[in-house]
Amino acid sequence: MEEKTYLKWYNKVGYGSGDIAGNVVYALLSAFVMIFLTDTVGMNAGVVGTLIAVSKLFDGVSDIFFGSLIDKTHSRMGKARPWMLYGYFGCAVCLVAIFCIPADISSFAQYAWFFIAYTVLNAGFYTANNIAYSALTALITKNNHERVQMGSIRFMFAFGTSMLIQTITVGLVAYFGGGAAAWRTVAIIYAIAGVISNTISVMSVRELSPEELDDEEMAKSSEGQEEKYNLIDAFKLLAHNRYFLMICGSYLLMQIYSATLNMGIYFMTYVLKNANLLGVFSWAINIPMIVGLLFTPTLVARFHGMYKLNIYGYTLGTLGRLGVVIAGYLGSVPLMLACTAAAALGMSPLQGDMNALIATTSEYTYLTTGKRVDGTMYSCTSFGTKVGGGLGTAIAGWLLALSGYVGGAAEQTASCMNMLHIMYLWLPMIFNLLITIVLTRLNVEKENERLRAQMKHSQE
Repeated sequence: MEEKTYLKWYNKVGYGSGDIAGNVVYALLSAFVMIFLTDTVGMNAGVVGTLIAVSKLFDGVSDIFFGSLIDKTHSRMGKARPWMLYGYFGCAVCLVAIFCIPADISSFAQYAWFFIAYTVLNAGFYTANNIAYSALTALITKNNHERVQMGSIRFMFAFGTSMLIQTITVGLVAYFGGGAAAWRTVAIIYAIAGVISNTISVMSVRELSPEELDDEEMAKSSEGQEEKYNLIDAFKLLAHNRYFLMICGSYLLMQIYSATLNMGIYFMTYVLKNANLLGVFSWAINIPMIVGLLFTPTLVARFHGMYKLNIYGYTLGTLGRLGVVIAGYLGSVPLMLACTAAAALGMSPLQGDMNALIATTSEYTYLTTGKRVDGTMYSCTSFGTKVGGGLGTAIAGWLLALSGYVGGAAEQTASCMNMLHIMYLWLPMIFNLLITIVLTRLNVEKENERLRAQMKHSQE
């Protein structure tokens, strides 16, 4: 029997456009906040890295907290949409605040300003918005093919936005005169664009009712039973789902990978001697990603699921990044670009089907416990994005400080140049290899099929 469809094309595109908003925040911070703080404000890279790492301790708590709140929300807009809509206004204000650090206050006050704005953004507003946005995948359709399509469309917008921001930001800052005032103007423009795209996304879809979401068999077995569990219970449910833990690990590594690549502004500036090459490499990453995402739904169907496709894709991604390492030491920019593109193409299927994979993992919890924790489950995406991205940026700051990096200097020391090679060439390849190993164990689709067959057999 053919699966029931729930969405029109404009629902999928409208939903996907919400990642413009998310990546306005993520791409700007991950690619440029460190160099803004070190080279414009004059902060120490190691101290900034430490502040970012400490900030992530709050994120680890807030992700599960907001996920549980979403699960318990009942409103006319549904569970997730209110959090997604209203949370982003706070994101926009905090994003601008990060790039408005006053120059006439003490160094301690500047570090405090950054830490507070960065923590409120990530642990508060971005968490609420991003978890809600991700959870919508499981709340607006039960069709797995539609979920894969939504993920692919979503990440096409995400990578397109990231590519655009990495390509034009350096030029925009120069256009507005450079310096702190120019960065502030750019942040305001991006924040306004984010608010608009986020609002459009929220209004483009509707959530299914609880009755529509529940399987008939499970609904009958739990009829008349009120679902009661607190935050601790939800955390225990997640901790006992081994596939959730594997996805958390993978997502964390994916975001650390992205954060190390986003520190490429330093590699381009001091190793390749051309900061504008960041945009060129961004195209080499994001265009193959977008092409791969276009074909991900078809490939998932051809491979009869996500498991093998993701493993094959990340194997190619790891080999591609190994090629970047070799090309980097050969000093061949064209070869680096070609290998970067091959790696990005291989990594694209997991990006496209990740939301569907998380929804499938959420169904595993439902099949084994009878409880729905979609919002809490999707907290792993926000957890991975913020903690992974923040940890990657923090690691970059620590490594820069350790290597003796001097912000704004025309030339850097030999130890710093060696460290830039490690950060941009070696670390991404190692992270890809680790993700590939995790993916070999992440066959949740097969396990769900076994559980459904077991359930059907017990009812006969």
